[in-house]
Amino acid sequence: MLLGTADVFAADRVTPEVLASMSKAASESAAPAVLVARQLERTVLLRVVECRVVAVLHRSAATSERLVDAIRVASQGGGVLPTNLLGELLRQVENLNHEVLEPRGLNSAGFTSREIDVLRLLSEGWDTEEIGKKLCYSDRTVKNVIYVMTNRLNLRTARSWWPTPCGSASSDRPLIS
Repeated sequence: MLLGTADVFAADRVTPEVLASMSKAASESAAPAVLVARQLERTVLLRVVECRVVAVLHRSAATSERLVDAIRVASQGGGVLPTNLLGELLRQVENLNHEVLEPRGLNSAGFTSREIDVLRLLSEGWDTEEIGKKLCYSDRTVKNVIYVMTNRLNLRTARSWWPTPCGSASSDRPLIS
């Protein structure tokens, strides 16, 4: 059986020192990580994920077969989490979205509701003037929204990501009117 690459961390408890070591390893390697631990506090779960951990095994359940399987799944882009940790992780992501992103007008995709509205209409083939009228924005505001997204996503031009209507390669409509 051919295994891919994954970092493996083993600890009795995930302490601040263990997290620091995992964080350092994550900054030095692009490989996903597998964590084997006897105790994992809920308060550090998101920090563990930030260290590229995609698989967690409880020490008492970490047989050689399960460890090999977790490494294989992790190296193929998957994840392995006990159901209680998966549920807790989803609750923490929901709280993060509700308490941090939404108050700032953002969502988990990193776009504001204004940007999403503009992108949706762009994907339907609307030009900037039409979008402005539909959303009650000035044409300049729509163009500014597009400019901000283009810069934030490090795109050279809006044309490099601007969708065309009906998936066509070109359109008779100008991109920016």
